[in-house]
Order: sequence, then C-alpha cells, then structure tokens
Amino acid sequence: MKAIIVQDNQRGLLFRHGKFVRMLEPGRHWLYGGRQAEILSVEDPLRSEFCPLEQLLEDPAIARATASVEVADQQLALHYVNGAFQEALCKGRYAFWNLRGEHTFRLVDTTNPEIGPEVPAYLLARLSSALYQRVDVEDYQKARLYFDHQLQRVLDGGRYYFWRNGVLVEADMVDTRLTQLNVTGQEILTRDKVSVRINYVCSYRITDWVKVLTEIDDYTEQLHVAVQLALREFVGVQRLDELLESKEQLSAQVLARLREKAPALYLEITDGGVKDIILPGEIREIMNTVLVAEKRAQANVITRREEVASTRSLLNTARLMEENRTLMRLKEMEYIERICENVGNISLNGNGDLLAQLQQLLERHAS
Repeated sequence: MKAIIVQDNQRGLLFRHGKFVRMLEPGRHWLYGGRQAEILSVEDPLRSEFCPLEQLLEDPAIARATASVEVADQQLALHYVNGAFQEALCKGRYAFWNLRGEHTFRLVDTTNPEIGPEVPAYLLARLSSALYQRVDVEDYQKARLYFDHQLQRVLDGGRYYFWRNGVLVEADMVDTRLTQLNVTGQEILTRDKVSVRINYVCSYRITDWVKVLTEIDDYTEQLHVAVQLALREFVGVQRLDELLESKEQLSAQVLARLREKAPALYLEITDGGVKDIILPGEIREIMNTVLVAEKRAQANVITRREEVASTRSLLNTARLMEENRTLMRLKEMEYIERICENVGNISLNGNGDLLAQLQQLLERHAS
C-alpha cells in the first residue's frame, strides 16, 4: 500500500492495472491492488501519458472540471482565459482545467486565405508568424493579389494578412507614381548621312495595373522601342542643319507619337522631350570653326560700321567748325583745357592773345 497527496493546484488520475478509473481530488489517497496515479497540474492543459484525452473526457467529473475544444482541418481556435486572449490552437482536441479561470474558445475558418475583420490586428500580432503572412502596400503602390498563381484582385495602400493554409499567396507591387524613362545614346543617321546621338526623356504612369502585366510583355521595353522608332522617323528625313534648328519640333512630334501608342500599353504619357543632340567629334569641330568664322565676320561688320559712323561724325564736326569760327575757338579751348590738366607749369608773356600764345606753345612742343 502506498499513500500519495494531491495538492490544491493538482488533480490526479487513478489507474488500475493500466486502466483509467477516476479523477482524484486534492487530499491523501492510498494506492494498492495494482493501482497507480498520475498527478497533473491544473495550470497545464489536460494531458495524460497513459490515457487518450477522449477517454478522460468521458468521465463526468473531468468533463465538469474542464473546458474542451476540437479544432478541425482549415480551422483555428482562439483560446481565451477569463476573456483575455492566450493563444491560437491548431488542428486537434484540447482540454483545459476550469479551476483557475474560465476557458473559452472561438473557432476561426481559415479556408479563405485572406484574414477577415473577425480577427483583429492586435491578436495577429500575438500569433506565431508561422500561422499567417503580412503584405504591406504603400500609399503610392497597388498590389496584384494572387492565390496559387491566379489573380484575385488589386489591393490599395494598406496592411493585409493572409493565413498560411496551403494556398500560395503572392502580391506583386506596382508603383503608381509618375515614372521617368531615359532613352540615352540613340545613334541615328540624318538624311545627309551624319550620325548623331540623341538623349530623350519622358514621364509616364500606369493606367491599368492588371492588363499592363497580363497583356503586355515588359511595358518599359515596349515604351523604350516606341521612343526609338519615333526618333528615327523624324531624324531620318532631316538634314543636320534642319535637325539642329528643329529640336522643339522633334520633341513635340515624338511626344505625339508616344501618346498615340500609350493606350495600347496601358500607360499615360504626361511629358517628354529631347535632352541632348550629340554630334560626332569631327562634325563638332567643323561646326565650331564655322561658328567662330561667323562671329568674326559679324565683329568685322560691326567694327566697319562703327568706323564709318565715327568718320562721318568727324566730317560733320569739321564742317561745323569751318563754318563757325567761334565753335572752332571753343573746341581749341576744350583741348587746351584737357592738356593743361596734365601739365605742371606754363609760362606766358604779356604780348598777344592768350589763346594764340598757348596755341603757338603747343605747336612748338609738337614740332
């Protein structure tokens, strides 16, 4: 005979010759005649090493002392103790002692991969990441949602949760912001067989986030090719001089061609233009030489024009002074004044006209 003691926070399972007999309440119990006991904590789930849970729950005393739940395939049980969330239970049968708190359960169907509002986000934050996956979509994005590679719908900006229930969930992000495409270094022959390189830039945004993927193979490459063809269409029929003079016309025509093509690519072209027209090295040197020659010719013309104007002004002045002696004397005094500003001392005698003496003195210095 053997005595065992079951504490207040414990319950015992009595077995006789390996067969479950009954539940043991707190207190002292004697074991004899092939009897044995398994002591369990009421803080832990009901689980025996010697007897299946289903058989234990058939005992009325155990059934009254516990709360049980059975979770089927494609289900999840949210476990609460006294209204507070504790854990999520996957497929199986569970039983918990109701002796230290009230255990309740809420079954959630996980057949649909998308988690509905019945499971709030704060609960998901406490679940294991092995049970669900999260998809974050920024405000400037759209997301194409796929279940097992089949398109379901387009997600707007926000946070979404999906059960890991065997269905492959994928989200393909699409940027809805205005995007810039740079087409650089396009070598094109003009009508006079000069090879030029053109850099073009355009801005676009996607108008249909589903069809741009399902009906168009690499829309950026398609747009790139459309820019190349539009450039060649215009440049190929222009001579180099005409091309350099019609840069704005080139930008406008290419932009018009792209806007015609854009609806078929499910794009909207907002703006576009030619950034640079780059000439070959030898052509650039020739153009620079021509430009220098033109500027020099313009400078010579301006110089000759100014010389003619200056000579004509002098001639007019001379005629006026020849006709008006007073004006001539005033002019002489003006020049004498300028000379005196740069002369330290001037000696004159008292005979004769002052201006005449200064004139004679200046003529003497000049000789």
